[in-house]
Amino acid sequence: MSNIITDVVAGVGQITLDRPAALNALSLSMVRDMTRTLKAWRDDPAVEAVAVRGSNKHGPFGAFCAGGDIRFFHTAGIANDPDLEAFFTEEYRLNHLIFSYPKPYIAFMDGIVMGGGMGLSQGASLRIITERTKIAMPETNIGLFPDAGGGYFLPKCPGYSAEYLGLTGKVLVGSQALAVGLADRVVNSDNLIDYWDSLTNNEMMSVDQRITRLHSVLDSTNTLESSDWLSDEVDATFNFDTPAEIFEALQASGSPWAIETLETLQKRSPLMLHVSLRQIRLGRHMSVADELRLERTLVQHCFYTHHLGRSGAATDTVEGIRALVIDKDHSPAWNPSRIQDVTAEMVDPFFVSPWTKEDHPLADLN
Repeated sequence: MSNIITDVVAGVGQITLDRPAALNALSLSMVRDMTRTLKAWRDDPAVEAVAVRGSNKHGPFGAFCAGGDIRFFHTAGIANDPDLEAFFTEEYRLNHLIFSYPKPYIAFMDGIVMGGGMGLSQGASLRIITERTKIAMPETNIGLFPDAGGGYFLPKCPGYSAEYLGLTGKVLVGSQALAVGLADRVVNSDNLIDYWDSLTNNEMMSVDQRITRLHSVLDSTNTLESSDWLSDEVDATFNFDTPAEIFEALQASGSPWAIETLETLQKRSPLMLHVSLRQIRLGRHMSVADELRLERTLVQHCFYTHHLGRSGAATDTVEGIRALVIDKDHSPAWNPSRIQDVTAEMVDPFFVSPWTKEDHPLADLN
């Protein structure tokens, strides 16, 4: 059974992610179904726009997408399952397809929108959130890096908020996402079904006219930004070249915010904090295609860290997933365990592709 429900109504392709028990976490089959659908609609003149949402156990809306299926990552990482590599190759292709989609693509980002869920929504031409939206790129919590295009869209955030969000995995609730440009409009969740239906009702109007009408209605709603979380200290402490210097700046500040932020960072993989910081800095100057190619290289090294003689359960990524969702002891054994012990020799090889330029799994993205 597919976990993607699709329909075409009055010229609008509708996609509902329908794996509510897993908060719509993406499986390989879901990635493939969504890719196949979007490609078909891209080339179908009868489909003029696309709208995407997630369902929860009570019906449509309530949960968008919690990201990739990390339980599958854990199992596949230990078993050396080739579907693990297929997942990331095909997920990043899907992200690229969405970022370059030639038709209006409207994301109804209600509820949890994290990791891979951001990859499905940040390329949208209209990103609608609600008061119960929870946005985050929490990958460093599992020994990964902000992927699914995270190294491309996070650096579009103002100042050094990209570094802050990418390294800490901070959750932005409701209108907080507007302050850094990770959403376009915030609406009351009670009205979502009306906004969704407004794209398809009144066939006397063209699809473009219905989208214009939706924009007009959204523009008239209260979209005040909540930037209370975005303090000047973000720029003052995250503008350094290394995680160790960021740690020192937070320590020197000593403010309640700095202490809390430092405590969060000290729970993350020291190795992947280094990788993530460099990824974000590089991504600031990359096209989406080049950044996704970089991510595909990075994720290969995360699960097959050959330059450190690690694979499977010995990698920080599989260990991080184990601690968070398998054993749930929340005590990952990071290697190395201290930020000061990470060396350039550990980090640099992550950024060296194991493939030639022509053989890279995403070589043809443009």
